[in-house]
Amino acid sequence: MSQTLERPDTSTPARRADAWLADFENALAARDVDRAAGMFAAQSFWRDLIAFTWNIKTVENPDGVADLLHATLESTDPSGFTFTAEPTEADGVVTGWFAFETGVGRGKGLVRLTEEDGALKAWTFLTALEELKGHEENLDERRPHGTEHGAFRDRVTWKERKEVEAAELGRTEQPYVLIVGGGQGGIALGARLRQLGVSHIVVDRHQRPGDQWRKRYKTLCLHDPIWYDHLPYLPFPRNWPVFSPKDKIGDWLEMYTRVMEVNYWSSTTCRSATFDGERWTVVLDRDGEEITLRPTQLVLATGMSGRPNIPDIPGKDAFGGEWFHSSQFPGPDAYAGRKAVVVGSNNSAFDICGALWEAGAESVTMVQRSSTHIVKSNTLMDIGLGALYSEQAIRNGVTTWHADMIFASLPYRILHEFQIPLYEQMKERDADFYERLEASGFRHDWGADGSGLFMKYLRRGSGYYIDVGAADLVANGEVKLVQGQVAELTEKGVKLEDGTELEADVVVFATGYGNMVGWVEELCGEDVAARVGRVWGLGSDTPKDPGPWEGEQRNMWKPTNQENLWLHGGNLHQSRHYSLYLALQLKARQEAIPTPVYEVQESHHRT
Repeated sequence: MSQTLERPDTSTPARRADAWLADFENALAARDVDRAAGMFAAQSFWRDLIAFTWNIKTVENPDGVADLLHATLESTDPSGFTFTAEPTEADGVVTGWFAFETGVGRGKGLVRLTEEDGALKAWTFLTALEELKGHEENLDERRPHGTEHGAFRDRVTWKERKEVEAAELGRTEQPYVLIVGGGQGGIALGARLRQLGVSHIVVDRHQRPGDQWRKRYKTLCLHDPIWYDHLPYLPFPRNWPVFSPKDKIGDWLEMYTRVMEVNYWSSTTCRSATFDGERWTVVLDRDGEEITLRPTQLVLATGMSGRPNIPDIPGKDAFGGEWFHSSQFPGPDAYAGRKAVVVGSNNSAFDICGALWEAGAESVTMVQRSSTHIVKSNTLMDIGLGALYSEQAIRNGVTTWHADMIFASLPYRILHEFQIPLYEQMKERDADFYERLEASGFRHDWGADGSGLFMKYLRRGSGYYIDVGAADLVANGEVKLVQGQVAELTEKGVKLEDGTELEADVVVFATGYGNMVGWVEELCGEDVAARVGRVWGLGSDTPKDPGPWEGEQRNMWKPTNQENLWLHGGNLHQSRHYSLYLALQLKARQEAIPTPVYEVQESHHRT
């Protein structure tokens, strides 16, 4: 007697997506790489956050997918693919959130499916490792009990355990991970490592956590809104201001460090670090005491930028006033009634010009050396960030986790295509502002391809200003604007290459920072820096982001060409999101879990 098997109902987008995911898992289980790769569109992208590759890696098109799977499928042993919510369809794209497992962990992902040649195929595919089996974080139902009920002689309290750890760590016990840099990046990673049970120390030269913010000029506020800036585990409270003042964020970081039990050494400067093939030897100055640590893993969390770019121009000793790099500018109050010149036209330059004007400086002059992209803060929040990071997004069910994953799921190769229409909307909304700004002589741009602020940030980390008011001072002429390059400082002020002389009592060089590889060179030496290569950027071959194309942030949050050396930085959003993947990579190595890395990046632009 014959039996006819019913075909699954694929009449709805959700059921068609279910069928695709089931077929994809079957192909992986059969180790049929060609079949699995054939389920991706001709133009398609798979971005993996350490789940398959133990790397942060994007491959393109079926050939790239096949290469990734040939290299990783057997060691990853993926299974259990299932949608965690019903897939939805819009504009011909079916989008679905899914969960999956590997041989060593559990992950989440996001797929976008499109119709091609009569079949549903993956257009973008994101896989991200979320936890390691047997090494899950102690969260929710796994949270620690806090005490042991009963009556016990010689009970050891939480405080006593902390005191013993503080006394022994770095003395009789060596940390597995040393993190150099105690800003938001180092603190977020320290919190992740604490939850994973990874022995660590975060060191920073300042006296208190948060001093990196407290010691900047008094008017500094975050330009990113609060919904974009949460740290792991402990979001800002619901009454927190939209834009965090520097001292308030400094206090939050200090509180967070204590509450999350980050092992934090303040007043500590890293002098040198050398690697012997197994461990690092790191020489520290801790409040005047020389201490040598022997961690296995070294993380430089010194920010996405390197050392301050202080122009090497003549006349600094002859100048009769004061001059500072923007990172050392003490604030505007002492310069009321005096003449100020600010060299630069990006975020810090505008903030400092605005602060000096508010403090009553006799005159404030901005020296613009190259074009800058400006977007008004309210417009950016509405058009650029509103769908992912806002109260409206939260009401729509887009949590911080969802927002981070959605943003991560858009491949850098095509991200500019999504950004360009948004910045065209911004240009139209604020057309009067841009007309006034450019009429003042300000050189404005929209990025190399019109894709605006985010792509400039990802490609080069500079060249923009989120306008919170100071741009109007330039447009209105209340902050004077001149164009040119500084030739020298004279006794009375600034002389430009075209001979223009600007009188000044104070000069601020808002001239940015060098590449983060500068910190690698300073601490680890030229050979290690050359091995690592350039840090940050995508290889887009746009200004200040030379090719070749790499498709991910160079050397960030993933293995580098220097064994056991990691780089961690970026804004608060990136520090929050990518600290998880860096922490999981470190935890896996501590537990001797095999971590075969797929395609460690090449080192480019070594000098």
